[in-house]
Amino acid sequence: MYAAYHDDEWGRPVREDDRLYEKLVLEGFQSGLSWITILRKRENFRRAFQGFDPTRVAGFGARDVKRLLLDAGIVRHRGKIEAAIENARATLAVQQELGSLATLIWRFAPAPRATRALRSRADVVATTDESVALSRELRARGFRFVGPTTAYAFMQAMGLVNDHLVGCASRAACAAERRALKGLA
Repeated sequence: MYAAYHDDEWGRPVREDDRLYEKLVLEGFQSGLSWITILRKRENFRRAFQGFDPTRVAGFGARDVKRLLLDAGIVRHRGKIEAAIENARATLAVQQELGSLATLIWRFAPAPRATRALRSRADVVATTDESVALSRELRARGFRFVGPTTAYAFMQAMGLVNDHLVGCASRAACAAERRALKGLA
């Protein structure tokens, strides 16, 4: 499961708002836990959060929070559940203002040539200036559980940066997909 996620999904550029919202939520739930824990529960999260449709999740209320706190298939953390709902509302506000969440998120992607090639896991960092700026912007817009480390993990997963190690078969594929996105170098 983890290998398939790495090979087929992690680092691939994403511009669809539902997927960006989903990953923001899942990265928030992952805080303090291992990613494999969240990955194993991802389908349960998708069911519990209505396919991560921000319009539907934005309508969740106290009854839904109570329901989710009883759902053993997800991480039952009140703060993270409430953050997922607030993040849906913030996503809708961004869409209203900018047309899409992707428009906001991709503003924080460094130019591909500005990123450094990682040769070992020791080269991987937890935050960057861009993740600090993205975190600050998201929090200013009402998003929660989006600190700089979470923001950087999100940036890695959604292809804003390519942190596959040099020699990893997925590195070149992710770079090519990013170049193919309109407006990206």
